[in-house]
Amino acid sequence: SSQLFVVPEADGGRTDGFSPGYRPQFYIRTTDVTGTVEMITDEDGGPKAVALPGDQINMKVELIHPICIEIGTRFAVREGGKTVGAGTVTELHDRT
Repeated sequence: SSQLFVVPEADGGRTDGFSPGYRPQFYIRTTDVTGTVEMITDEDGGPKAVALPGDQINMKVELIHPICIEIGTRFAVREGGKTVGAGTVTELHDRT
């Protein structure tokens, strides 16, 4: 799980929102890996169907490959050559 700031279009981010199922690239230290957004919540933990540019959200992501990360690790979310989000890992989950 992580906290994420969705970069607004004026700052080079997305023009529209994204919802669970979105599959961007996650850049974590020197690694980039595709991940699927499984769940989005607002800052208070309430469910959120769509994350819009400028939103501060929490989200759960499933990466397609296991990588070594820890709580507090910062990452960037990229799509089509631009950074669309900046976040921090807040919780780790076992793969099932």
